[in-house]
Amino acid sequence: MALHLRGPVLLDDERTAGQAWVVGDRITFERPHEAVDGVLDGWVLPGLVDVHCHVGLAAVGAVDAATAERQALADRDAGVLLIRDAGSPSDTRWIDDRPDLPRILRAGHHLSLPKRYLRYYGRELGSPDELPGAVREEAARGDGWVKIVGDWIDRDLGQAGDLRPLWSDALVVEAVAAAHAAGARVTVHTFATETLDALLDAGVDCLEHATGADARQIERIAAAGIPVTATMLQVDRFDEIAAAATRYPVYAARMRAMHARRAEHVRDLVDAGVPILVGTDAGGTITHGRLPDEAAALVAAGVPAADVVAAATWRTRAWLGVPALSEGAPADLVVYPSDPRRDIGVLAAPTAVVLRGTRVA
Repeated sequence: MALHLRGPVLLDDERTAGQAWVVGDRITFERPHEAVDGVLDGWVLPGLVDVHCHVGLAAVGAVDAATAERQALADRDAGVLLIRDAGSPSDTRWIDDRPDLPRILRAGHHLSLPKRYLRYYGRELGSPDELPGAVREEAARGDGWVKIVGDWIDRDLGQAGDLRPLWSDALVVEAVAAAHAAGARVTVHTFATETLDALLDAGVDCLEHATGADARQIERIAAAGIPVTATMLQVDRFDEIAAAATRYPVYAARMRAMHARRAEHVRDLVDAGVPILVGTDAGGTITHGRLPDEAAALVAAGVPAADVVAAATWRTRAWLGVPALSEGAPADLVVYPSDPRRDIGVLAAPTAVVLRGTRVA
């Protein structure tokens, strides 16, 4: 039994196939001998990738399995079939045994310090010096990724409280080296300008948000080829976060300034040649299943729709080492009624979602 995909089938930036088939749980471009028991017409894309998502996390911290399942289903039904879980306090390994739920690449726990990140979210180390050892431990628990909190508000400064790095430059270098020695890549939460040079010196592999990057740092990021997950849905909340930070006027002013230039910031990254990744930051205060909204926000900020679609599919799959739509690859795909590269709003209305060869939505 086989499923016939009557395309266009988008393979990458340059190549498009006219048709393909799903046989078992695999994709093929050779007409199968098996009887075709279904046809899907439309624009066929690899399953979407949410590269900054937190399955198993809510505003109050870790959630139970039933809630994590609902989160994963919301992402799946939006066409997200691959997630890089950018830090979660929950053990979601059981999801790997569920063929109806998205594939997840985990980064273990967020690594932070007491009172220097959102309560209940991260693994709070007793001392900054514990960071390299904790990185090694999280690398062993994860799927090739480690997540470090690079900066957060320092409330001990009172009214002068503002974003400050959590770690010394030397510790950042040692921690990134420890992750790389363990075969893991490092991504870092960072809002602050002051944090970025040390991260770039240390050779981090990805930056989350990077809203504080100045022109010189953007050039450094681009020269190093380090991708940035822009998380527009989260940055859209910076004004709201500032309004709640009445005790910390310096911090609030900085958050408002980053909010005001959020679209310009993304355009600056794109113009410099920085690869932009698509990630919703779902799982804390942002609901799951909103990757189409994140994609639309990037386009509204000035990123070409074709680049956003590529970043949400084959480009990021290649970067993560996960196949897109190639001969013999897992049949994880989404079908749309028209080309989302021309109208990004099409991502919000998939015709069909096929995961591991089975239509699930």
